[in-house]
Amino acid sequence: MRVLLTRPQEDAEVLAGRLRELGHEVLSAPLLRVHFHDGEPLALGGVQAILVTSANGVRALARRTKRRDLPVFAVGPQTARAALGAGFARVESANGDVVALADALPRWMGAEGGALLHATGAAGAGRLACLLAVKGYEVSTAVLYDIVTAAALPQEVVGALADGSLDAALFFSPRSAGVYRDCILNAGFSEACVRLIAVCISKATADALLPLAFREIRVAARPNQAALLACLE
Repeated sequence: MRVLLTRPQEDAEVLAGRLRELGHEVLSAPLLRVHFHDGEPLALGGVQAILVTSANGVRALARRTKRRDLPVFAVGPQTARAALGAGFARVESANGDVVALADALPRWMGAEGGALLHATGAAGAGRLACLLAVKGYEVSTAVLYDIVTAAALPQEVVGALADGSLDAALFFSPRSAGVYRDCILNAGFSEACVRLIAVCISKATADALLPLAFREIRVAARPNQAALLACLE
């Protein structure tokens, strides 16, 4: 299959290699670009653990502290792998979404040991802290990056849509799906999507593609990369 990746460039490279190993041809449209915030090293005094809900959160965290001794609790396996790759010693994965992370946390650490720090982007701030406050945890949020959205699809992708040579598109978040939808509508390519399989990491991601119509919309059984690739196959 000829597959479109809509992930930021940093996340797309390894996944593109995996897709090629599976026999697919890959086109890339990085619809989201990460802008990391510069600043002083993070103040981690009194923090007992760090929460991360994306690989970008890990990258942003690693830029702002040299400490690797604090436990890192990650939303899913890809984020956990990023934390291990950045050198953090103890990393746990909730294998799900933000709700799954909030539910898993009491198995790993109690609320009495000190505050938790959520390293995140502007769009992801707030929800996790609210979920954990109900469970008695004190959570501070460090907004360490912003996401910049693309205004249009790359010309190579526009050409593939126009000539019908694209078979499927992978969507990893409601935000990237929404950017794709807007680019398609602005370019007048809605009819081209009818030939595509849309493979989405969650139902919310699939819903963000509306009102576009596809040949088929598949939703991964779990909100992680492995489940999404299984859904494609």
